[in-house]
Amino acid sequence: MRARNIMMGLLGTASCLSIIASSVSAQEQEEEFLGTIELGQSKREIQTDTAVPVTNIDQEEINDRQASTVAELIDSVPGVTLVNGTNPQGSGINIRGFGANGTYGTDQKVLIQIDGATTGSEELYRIGNQLYTDPELYKSVSVIRGTVGSFEFGSGVIGGVVRLETKDASDFTGGEPGFKFRQTFGGNTNGEGFLSSTILAWQPTKNWEFLLNYTYRDQDDYKNGDGSVIADTKFKMPSFLAKGKYTFGESDDHSLTLSYNKSTTDEKDVPYDTFAGGATGFANVDRKTESEITGLRYRYSPVANDLVDLDVNLTYSDQLIDISPLTPGGSPLYTAQHRYETTKLTVKNTAYFDTGAMSHNLRAGFEVLERKRQTAFAAPGGTDKRFALFVVDDIEVTEQFTLSPALRYENQDITGDQASVDPLNRSYSNNALMGGLSARYEFNNGIAVFGSGAYTESLPILDDFGSIAFMTQPEKAQTFEVGASYNANDIFSDGDTVRAKVNFYTSNIWDVTSYSGVANVDNKGAEIEASYAHASGFYSDLNMNITEGTETTTAGVKQGWRNSPEDSLRLTVGKRLSAAWDVSWELVAGRNSERQVRSQSGVSYQPVSGYGLNNLRVTYIPQEGLFADTEIRFGVENIFDKQYRTKLSTRDAPGRNFKLTLAKTF
Repeated sequence: MRARNIMMGLLGTASCLSIIASSVSAQEQEEEFLGTIELGQSKREIQTDTAVPVTNIDQEEINDRQASTVAELIDSVPGVTLVNGTNPQGSGINIRGFGANGTYGTDQKVLIQIDGATTGSEELYRIGNQLYTDPELYKSVSVIRGTVGSFEFGSGVIGGVVRLETKDASDFTGGEPGFKFRQTFGGNTNGEGFLSSTILAWQPTKNWEFLLNYTYRDQDDYKNGDGSVIADTKFKMPSFLAKGKYTFGESDDHSLTLSYNKSTTDEKDVPYDTFAGGATGFANVDRKTESEITGLRYRYSPVANDLVDLDVNLTYSDQLIDISPLTPGGSPLYTAQHRYETTKLTVKNTAYFDTGAMSHNLRAGFEVLERKRQTAFAAPGGTDKRFALFVVDDIEVTEQFTLSPALRYENQDITGDQASVDPLNRSYSNNALMGGLSARYEFNNGIAVFGSGAYTESLPILDDFGSIAFMTQPEKAQTFEVGASYNANDIFSDGDTVRAKVNFYTSNIWDVTSYSGVANVDNKGAEIEASYAHASGFYSDLNMNITEGTETTTAGVKQGWRNSPEDSLRLTVGKRLSAAWDVSWELVAGRNSERQVRSQSGVSYQPVSGYGLNNLRVTYIPQEGLFADTEIRFGVENIFDKQYRTKLSTRDAPGRNFKLTLAKTF
């Protein structure tokens, strides 16, 4: 009933806006004036100008996708697969077969950064996760797939890097003194979801800006396509962002930014296992999760000096998972505080200069990181201190040929808190030199070819104190990639744009410590991105992911890689009818596959059915009149109520879900 009332209220508001603005819409159609929107552009710009497989999601796409979690927001990126995904506790991000899985929330091979802060837990069995936060706090998300683009952000990255950037006050004030207020309301039918996001943006002067964002998201258990309630998928998550920035200097070339970001979930009487629910035999618990990030950032970018673009970023990330039993006594597993505190200082400078005929974009710096975890049952506490040096140079050898070498050196001192009780829980030191090289050549006809090779090491983590071998032998991995891109205009008719990029990769991991009974992993795949857009407003986007993996056990047996996702495809076809209307249809498909099932009797394979989903999205933003710039977004996900479960997920996905969002900036 609650969701119905919410949706009816929002629909009523939308109907009123539509009726009032109908005359405006009719006039727009009659004059065929499409306003100031960028036509000839698809929903997402394919990055054809780089050898790095990267996808950028901007504010417009964040708004239009109406995602409940960050995981849902980036699942449209080729190579990205969700483990569940509809609630922040029991969902995770998997990239190229690495990251989250049904056992651990993360395997340390996908790096998550929020405003430069490294966040997330380690391999906490069944309860850890990569991030707890709300999409409404962010204005952009960048996903780097693979290793080659990761060296200025961290080590041990095999799946990829997810980088989120929070909103700024100037995004709403336009950089001019003044006050802006933005309110967003949203609702969805499957799970009776409700969203409220309030933003206050204030620039008292051109040099000072302040932003406050409070977002509250509430959702009950959802139903799958067969109408069955999927238990323990409900959540309530308030999130808060406070951010201030001061720009100073003769040419405003200095800036200082302070931000604070917090999200909280408080669950009562829920399964200990957040991924598989109560099916695993664990007891129910009360669990509170808090994720806080504080950052202080200094930028110095003098206009007259291309050799200096200094970025100094001090961040503190604190994630607390507080678990308590429903009744006193029982296993200490259910009475624990799992807390990660990560303090990091990153100093980086970007320099632009020429050496002879070659032009350089050189990014170099250092990083100091300290991660602390307090001791809990089955989770040894300790301190992980790291120091890293990195350098990445994008060298334009000629106008057509670019070469990008990258190096990272990282030193680690990791110390346990229980050395007096457990001799294995002592201090260890490790270091690694990692790096990669990518090359790109662009022909005069819009075609470019590229390739890369990269080597990285995953240094030991706090969870591995029980094994001397694990604490002294980092995991090692190498990745090779080749591909091609195409970028051209006016191909089939005047005013059209065609972009495409295909990337083939192969990764090999050895000295494995992250997966039980695995000696090495060989993984290969292809990622395809393509888009077509026309000046009339028509656009189409295609993303495809094909992957195949093999693991070799410690007994020498080769078998399918347990964390390989299914092959998938996503096709979007849409039309910007005017500056006010944008309508799109999306097809999401997954291929038949097999899920690896391990038990005491050995390994077996369970068939996983393929699926095909249809989604509809409509955006209406009146351009004139009383309700000008009011944003009305309507979506239907899984239109035909398909019952399905993705290969890496531990529970069924949601069935049909109607979504409506209203937003206005005053």
